[in-house]
Amino acid sequence: MTADPLIALRPWEAPEATSWGRLPMNAVDRRSGVLPLDGDWRFQLLPAPDAPVGGSWSSAQVPGAWTVQGTDDLPQYTNVRMPFPEYPPHSPAANPTGVYEREVDVPAEWAGRRIVLQVGAAESVLLVQVDGRPVGVSKDSHLAAEFDLTGRVRAGERSVVRLTVVKWSDASHIEDQDQWWHGGITRSVLLYATDPLHLADVTVRASRSGELRVDCRVRDAAGALAEGWYVSGELEGHLLTQDAEFDRFNAEDERVSDFLGEARLRTVVEDVRTWNAETPELYSLTVRLHRADGTVADTSRHRTGFRDVEITGRDLLVNGERIFVRGVNRHDFHPLTGRTVSYDDMRADLITLKRFGFNAIRTSHYPGDPALYDLADELGFYVVDEADIESHDHAHEIADDPRYLNAFVDRVSRMVLRDKNHPSVVIWSLGNESDYGANHDAAAGWVRRHDPTRPIQYEGAAKLDWADPSVASDIACPMYASLEECVEHALSGRQTKPLIWCEYSHAMGNSNGTLADHWAAIESTPGLQGGFIWEFWDHGILQRVNDGRPVGRGGVGLYDNGVAAPGHRWAYGGDFGELLHDGAFIADGVVFPDRTPKPVMYEHREIAAPVRIECFRHEGIVLGNHQHFRGLAWLTGEWELSLADGRTLTTPAELPDLRPGETAAVPLPFELPEEGGEAWLTLRVTTAGDEPWAPRGTVVCVPQVRLREAVPQSPVRVKNRSVEVDDDGLLVHPLLTAAPTLSLWRAPTDNDELGGMAPRWRDWGLDALVRKVADVRRSPGQVTVHAEYACAAGAVRHLQVFTAVEGAIHVAESAELPDGLDDVARVGSVFETVAGLDLMEWYGQGPWESYPDRAFGAPVGHHSVPVDALFTPYLRPQESGGRHGVRHFTLSAPDATGLAVVLDEPRQVGVSRYRAADLTGVTHHDELVPRAGCVVHIDAAHRGLGTASCGPDTTASYLVAPGVHRWSWTLRAL
Repeated sequence: MTADPLIALRPWEAPEATSWGRLPMNAVDRRSGVLPLDGDWRFQLLPAPDAPVGGSWSSAQVPGAWTVQGTDDLPQYTNVRMPFPEYPPHSPAANPTGVYEREVDVPAEWAGRRIVLQVGAAESVLLVQVDGRPVGVSKDSHLAAEFDLTGRVRAGERSVVRLTVVKWSDASHIEDQDQWWHGGITRSVLLYATDPLHLADVTVRASRSGELRVDCRVRDAAGALAEGWYVSGELEGHLLTQDAEFDRFNAEDERVSDFLGEARLRTVVEDVRTWNAETPELYSLTVRLHRADGTVADTSRHRTGFRDVEITGRDLLVNGERIFVRGVNRHDFHPLTGRTVSYDDMRADLITLKRFGFNAIRTSHYPGDPALYDLADELGFYVVDEADIESHDHAHEIADDPRYLNAFVDRVSRMVLRDKNHPSVVIWSLGNESDYGANHDAAAGWVRRHDPTRPIQYEGAAKLDWADPSVASDIACPMYASLEECVEHALSGRQTKPLIWCEYSHAMGNSNGTLADHWAAIESTPGLQGGFIWEFWDHGILQRVNDGRPVGRGGVGLYDNGVAAPGHRWAYGGDFGELLHDGAFIADGVVFPDRTPKPVMYEHREIAAPVRIECFRHEGIVLGNHQHFRGLAWLTGEWELSLADGRTLTTPAELPDLRPGETAAVPLPFELPEEGGEAWLTLRVTTAGDEPWAPRGTVVCVPQVRLREAVPQSPVRVKNRSVEVDDDGLLVHPLLTAAPTLSLWRAPTDNDELGGMAPRWRDWGLDALVRKVADVRRSPGQVTVHAEYACAAGAVRHLQVFTAVEGAIHVAESAELPDGLDDVARVGSVFETVAGLDLMEWYGQGPWESYPDRAFGAPVGHHSVPVDALFTPYLRPQESGGRHGVRHFTLSAPDATGLAVVLDEPRQVGVSRYRAADLTGVTHHDELVPRAGCVVHIDAAHRGLGTASCGPDTTASYLVAPGVHRWSWTLRAL
């Protein structure tokens, strides 16, 4: 057994004790006097905390999880279930424990100064030693722990720092979040030095009126505070004044001891530039602590935003304006480094979100790295800051368990103390999926006392009654409540709080159906203010196929556009050999693991468009500014007219000077040609100059309106030309390798599988329909084929009429579904082409993937995409790559030969290298073998996507009903 006294205390089994020797959390911003300790540390991975440290050391990168650094303790994914069977507060005996050690040369110039060690994050229990002597213990895997090393290390000398990290503990039961389980030191480690007389905390409150108040706490490591100290402040050259009334109050307050000093600074900024997510104006604030002789003992620098957050009635207001919350849930994640995310990665995350219209982040389900909040302040995001509390597997027991009371209050209060000065933080969250009990109320009470300037939310408190004023949530923040429920509540007259979904529109696989429907309701229903999509990332870890291990930091360049390089794949639950896991449920983001946007991002971009075409009138186009605070001067535009005959016209657009909420009519930019068929007008809106999150010319949105509808045309029949159909009633065509047959099946999406639709379809036999030809009738220039397809719910009657028309074959089809098939994936035709047709060009919605209930963000126009690029590589192979509203399309070879298809009306079309059975039969993309030709689906009806993997299914209007479905199309050779 080890003689380590910290180990002897067994802190991983003591829920009442959240820390020993750890310094209080504070919001002092220290950017000088820092010694970074990141890099290679000596490392040993022990099987349990009390196992002896051996003589053989390897190395580990700090920050970084050991689970992605070549150890035998690999990542494990569970959603609700704990990864071990022990009940709270117990942890398993087999408990991986990482021992990190390195020498530290303490700078000689730090002589006489107070020296502090900061460990940014460690999962889940941190034990600190210096030169073999115990220093302290900390829990909470996502907040920094600081320890005073003054007197334990000497300036100008070398010390050995040992950080022992125990993976499982009583704290693990309240860190049961939907993410990979890792172990290690996942944020930066550093030493810093201060004067013994130092700022212990700084609280900044800046309102939209221009009033600024700065409350400072001062301590002296030497003991009692010396006489004569004072605090000064400067806001971009403007000096703050010390609040004499506050000083007199403290002088008479017996609660203020000789060991703690308090001071308050004030000023009023005239013509203040307020902060909001659209115009995130920041001021530089410097707070200085002076000794009696005027010299500076300590300094704290802040970027301050003047803004107010309040709830009035059932509206959440920022600076007095009712805002829409266009949010996303964000975990710390990187496909190579697990939980460790660099500053550049965080900035790239937020830039991606900003470019696609998001204005809010929920830090699911723990506080983020401090740099994330600096970036949110700078770039403009509303942040719901969430405490590191989720007890999903044992939620009911823990919510009222007094053994966990300290942990709840500690985690919530430390988050608030650290992040309170960020203007981006507009709401505090007490955690996630932890039921509701006295421990939450205790934490909420602390927050309300310490920071009355922000509301609190917690879904567990509000879920039983969204209107209950007595619970610890100022916001009704449902999780996956249906749109119908939320609208009904807003119209009921019972609503008392803003309704903002904490999670909605689950982004697992090919998903996010009805997102536009949600936002149409949100924007038209008072009381609804938006929500947070689940979630930002697909948490796929880059894995080598040959040995099944994470690639680690050396994997840069082994992925592109969401696809892993040959010999690699994106790993999800179960791929590291773990028996207890929740599969691909970890892959539920709006971006792929490499941050490549999924098609839903374009949907969201148009839903959040700051400029919109309200309507088309004969005298012109009506444009609207849908921002809350900003005009349109930062934007520029171009008009584009797309005609069905292939012509595209463009001209610069002059955007009107509109304040938020205003509309104006502008002249029609083109004289509409008399010929050309269907016509669509698109306004391509881009940034007029460089924005912090986008260079000049970045597309912001592409609103569109139809100016003229299509005129139906019937192909002319040619009786003297035969149609080749074999004895089985199958069309014979030189460009087809498989004739068009009926399809009612798609490779199930994650929503189809987890929502229960795919099992029904399999029970019905839709994945293996048996075709029986009933009748083939031939006449000059035409063949009529009657067929039946047997399934468990009854026979499906299918009629095909092949007609010779000018230079082509016209195919008219109908399918009659029995009443038992009340919800199928699709009704349409599927055929396969010869090899070599590598380019798809079409007139319809695009260029990215779209489906009936996720097509708002795909404008109608002329699009051209290589066939291989039509496929969307969702982590678990499934139905993908469809294009909605296609009018006509071609598949061509480099020599321009190929085939063309004209549809009777806008249809859902899918072109892929894979059959549905190919996609259904594998679990990862490295197992797929593309076909040489194209697999083509033309659908009369296609089921919506919904979000039923975790949330509501698509609505009834997007379901495929029984009865007769009719469609027709014309095939010709190029």
